Amino acid sequence: MKYRQCGRSGILLPEISLGLWHNFGDYDNFSEARRMILCAFDNGVCHFDLANNYGPLPGAAETNFGRVLRSSLRTHRDELFISSKAGHDMWPGVYGTGSSRKNLIASCDASLRRTGLDYFDVFYSHRYDGFTPVEETMQALIDIVRSGKALYAGISKYPAERQAEAYDILREAKVPCLLSQYRASIFDTTAIEENFAAASAAGSGIICFSPLAQGLLTDKYLHGIPANSRAAKSTGFLQLSQVTAAKVDAARSLNEIAAARGQSLSEMALAWLLADRRVTSVIIGASSVSQLLVNLKAVECRPFTSDELERINTIAASAIHTDTQNQKK
Repeated sequence: MKYRQCGRSGILLPEISLGLWHNFGDYDNFSEARRMILCAFDNGVCHFDLANNYGPLPGAAETNFGRVLRSSLRTHRDELFISSKAGHDMWPGVYGTGSSRKNLIASCDASLRRTGLDYFDVFYSHRYDGFTPVEETMQALIDIVRSGKALYAGISKYPAERQAEAYDILREAKVPCLLSQYRASIFDTTAIEENFAAASAAGSGIICFSPLAQGLLTDKYLHGIPANSRAAKSTGFLQLSQVTAAKVDAARSLNEIAAARGQSLSEMALAWLLADRRVTSVIIGASSVSQLLVNLKAVECRPFTSDELERINTIAASAIHTDTQNQKK
């Protein structure tokens, strides 16, 4: 595994981190989840990304991760970097969601109980909810850090104007934002264009989630929609309507470039993000140990040529433009 400095901090993170958004809940195979966590650790992945609502059921991923910690990684806590977040729907009632001080403080306490940890390495505001003053949310993060419940603060998915405000408040309190988490991939460059520069200028590390576009940047959908895939399910974060002809055609073309580089499409998609030196780490999900091991190979790839990058960007931009035009019809 290769490691990168996280912004202007003294923290090094693995170029690939393991996220527990999917496949670590109560309805998933706990034995396989445990094997994936231990396999990741054995291969140098020391950063595990959680959130209080990851499941299903909400909270289950933290509880199951805690089980693995207690049974297999208890003596390795100082070798691990563990993050969690709060801000999305978690429990019934008006206080079980959003970016208020009440929600963040209560959520952090509950997440620590579920994982069995004394502290998180970084605790994030999972989102800007659209109405809570940013200073209220940031003060909650500042107090979480100062109380010892987390070592660092982070923000996730903040729009550009709120992102800058958050950095200023945290910096003034001498609790600078360690990590800024954004969705980014070959098929989704919005954050790269709108948020990366500000994060880098503020000295925040950048960590990307959904780098494989929920599976669109793998070989899974190149020849149809498998029965057990995310897109085949009526619920979930990748809907059938998102597996467009333009994206599938683009994935096939991108797959040809990857093959010429001696890579799988998923390896190349991860390497494409890591080619941006502002990126500290990319968060991958996995449903099996074999899938995890394939994606970890992305750190071993050779650099991209300017021609390869131009072709990748042109293919992706064309697919995005086609989908945008079709949505307007």
